Amino acid sequence: MSASGTVASIYRYPVKGLTPEPLASVTLRVGQPLPGDRRYAIENGPSGFTAADPRHFPKINFLMLMRNERLATFETSYDQDSHVLTIRHHGQEVACGDLQSDEGRAVIEQFVAKTFVKELRGPPKVLFAPGHSFSDTPKKVLSVINLASVADLATLVGQPVHPLRFRANLYVTGWPAWHEFGLIGRTLAIGGARLKVTKRIMRCAAINVDPVTGLRDLGLPHDMMRQYGHDDCGVYAEVVADGEVASGDPIVVSDEVSSEA
Repeated sequence: MSASGTVASIYRYPVKGLTPEPLASVTLRVGQPLPGDRRYAIENGPSGFTAADPRHFPKINFLMLMRNERLATFETSYDQDSHVLTIRHHGQEVACGDLQSDEGRAVIEQFVAKTFVKELRGPPKVLFAPGHSFSDTPKKVLSVINLASVADLATLVGQPVHPLRFRANLYVTGWPAWHEFGLIGRTLAIGGARLKVTKRIMRCAAINVDPVTGLRDLGLPHDMMRQYGHDDCGVYAEVVADGEVASGDPIVVSDEVSSEA
């Protein structure tokens, strides 16, 4: 009998590397990521990405926390109806633009060019393609983090570890630490949706950055490898049946997708 879990919170990241957006609920679709997640990315110099033929590119081609931890010092908000991204620093608005318009993207690009000049390999460009997600993985999946595993990491390093370091879509409470690793190949029934757990998530230096202060204050992958023999935390899950998922939903684990899915 699998340990019972509950969806503690849901997040999406409208722009790769920028502020997460909490959601009370979301409707998931088969074979798709969480709607609106990593919908945009900021290209760090020419990558070869084209909206006409959107393909997966390694995250090194974009501004992201692994290399550009100062991103975490800016608070951003995205309005999905107007497509307007607002960037604030210490509570003061510093840039605002409609990411679906040339003029709006130019405003954001000019701000990034001025602010991150020493970290850029070329002109920054806001990228977008309908239906494309700038995820770290080519497969369209959601990322799931077990909060008990994060608590275990906090014990390991002897200080608090903010769960948002892991930039996941679903955060789960109620599972024992590292329980998620035993769920590979199994199906999670959450609300009306079904998700099949596909693989563990190998972590990079991005999780060393505090999501509030922007400081690179931990060495988690190194500490994990030393203590556990791996640097994995969290799992990927593929949507195999449509449905709405909400914060507070119980998670029921089964061995396979039901015949109705």
